[in-house]
Amino acid sequence: MKIVVLDGHTLNPGDLSWDELEALGPAEVYDRTPPDQVVARAKDAEIVLTNKTVLDAAVLRQLPQLKYIGVLATGYNVVDIRAARERHVSVTNVPTYGTPSVAQMVFAHLLELTQHVAHHAQTVRDGRWTKSADFCYWDFPLIELKGLTMGIVGYGRIGRETAAAAKAFGMKVLAVEEAPKPGEPDVEFVSLDDLFRRSDVVSLHCPLTPETKGLVNAQRLSLMKETAFLINTSRGPLVEEQALADALNSGRIAGAGLDVLAVEPPPPTHPLLKAKNCQITPHIAWATRAARERLMKTAVDNVRVFLAGGRQNVVN
Repeated sequence: MKIVVLDGHTLNPGDLSWDELEALGPAEVYDRTPPDQVVARAKDAEIVLTNKTVLDAAVLRQLPQLKYIGVLATGYNVVDIRAARERHVSVTNVPTYGTPSVAQMVFAHLLELTQHVAHHAQTVRDGRWTKSADFCYWDFPLIELKGLTMGIVGYGRIGRETAAAAKAFGMKVLAVEEAPKPGEPDVEFVSLDDLFRRSDVVSLHCPLTPETKGLVNAQRLSLMKETAFLINTSRGPLVEEQALADALNSGRIAGAGLDVLAVEPPPPTHPLLKAKNCQITPHIAWATRAARERLMKTAVDNVRVFLAGGRQNVVN
């Protein structure tokens, strides 16, 4: 079966290998595919792999040979699942590859917000320490995590990994869940609004659904402590971004660390790009080499299982 990878660059910018995938059949790998070239590149393929390239109903109707779509990510909203099902096209994803890396990014953001390492390292590079009258200096309040409360919205695999890291720092952990899970006596399960009121750090780890879109809005931001931080490594549209910009610029909350935005890449006029105490990374929590190696392995395994007549990580 012919295999086409529509946008392989983010998974493999050159430090991994497509050899195992190419061993499964003739394969064409494109770094990126503009929307107007999707059909031309995929029209003869039985197997198509995509990360962010959209495969909607209109595109699927023009791919008569297609039997399988492999999404090179956990989220699969780039594929019209209903249209794929109607055409008997299997769709798979890669659900668990990035768990430790995303949890790590939560604390990369949080530690930067609380200790401003990059800022102070730059001042040293600029020569300020060599001219200092004292043996040390700091430009912002430095905050110890031990004893603070981490509120986790979305207590799945990544939420639990984040909770474990928070506990290692000596933080208390709140989570939103209907009932506590066995073996987790050191996590307090509370309502969503209570979590926003009580947390020193709110970290988002829930999927994007109609119910969670805009979950962080002006009303919930108003519940937060003025000293609290918001971290989002999940999905950009969970946050009403103008409301967050307003909260940051007014000092309503102390800061935010974001790895995702509602539109990626963002327009130059995006309100959070210049918001106070807002640090944004370009959707890279998933992108450690270790995580991408796991993603590649599972994506290839998904194809291999499909070719053998089985089902693995099928979402439709």
